[in-house]
Amino acid sequence: MRFDVITLFPELFAPFLQHGINRRAFESGLVDVHLWNPRDFAEGNYRRVDDRPFGGGPGMVMMAEPLWQCLQAVRVERAEPEDVRAPVVLFSPIGETLDHTAVARWSDSQGAVLLCGRYEGIDQRFIDACVDLQISLGDFVLSGGEIAAMALLDAVARLQPGVLSDEGSHQQDSFNPALDGLLDSPHYTRPEVWQGPQGPMPAPDVLMGGHHERIAHHRREQSLLVTARQRPDLLVRAREQGLLDAKDVTFLRAQGLL
Repeated sequence: MRFDVITLFPELFAPFLQHGINRRAFESGLVDVHLWNPRDFAEGNYRRVDDRPFGGGPGMVMMAEPLWQCLQAVRVERAEPEDVRAPVVLFSPIGETLDHTAVARWSDSQGAVLLCGRYEGIDQRFIDACVDLQISLGDFVLSGGEIAAMALLDAVARLQPGVLSDEGSHQQDSFNPALDGLLDSPHYTRPEVWQGPQGPMPAPDVLMGGHHERIAHHRREQSLLVTARQRPDLLVRAREQGLLDAKDVTFLRAQGLL
């Protein structure tokens, strides 16, 4: 898959693409990332890409023309037929919130053109004419779309075959269908007893016993507990979809959580 990222700060992506376990996806081309700076397509000696907003107000607005010229260059290089062109995605507070389902869908796609806004935003005329989809990371505002673009690329990259050392690692991620959309259970490692600030803190005995069925049962219960306490909405959805079995329901009722 190929992602073309339109950004005024392509240098921000270098360390992201070159470090961490997901670099395998980027270096191998499993997730092929191309960076484009709209300033390279702006006119004049100053390569201006922003101007004051009509009607007044604080800040500056990214101009439509440099973005349009940049997008045209992206389209030429991608050389896609008109009917299967990659969508243009803008990261914006008004967009749909990115979740696991959407990430999984992107991980099976041919990619997209990711548009990173800056300043007060982008000329609405370019959005109306060229943007196919808007995505948000949540109900807050970032100074630019670069962090959001990295979040999408990172989430997509780790789902690609061969990227994670253990092929089954992402199957135990929170929100994954393998966990019925619930939160992951807590994790522990050596030492078996940690001398923490509140005194000795042992890891659960069941995890050291080597009994796989008991461990799986324990982790399921812990997943249910964490989800019920932190994201009860996920638990409600799982129950409505028939993803909780009789043992799950009995356990939650015993804990006073149903």
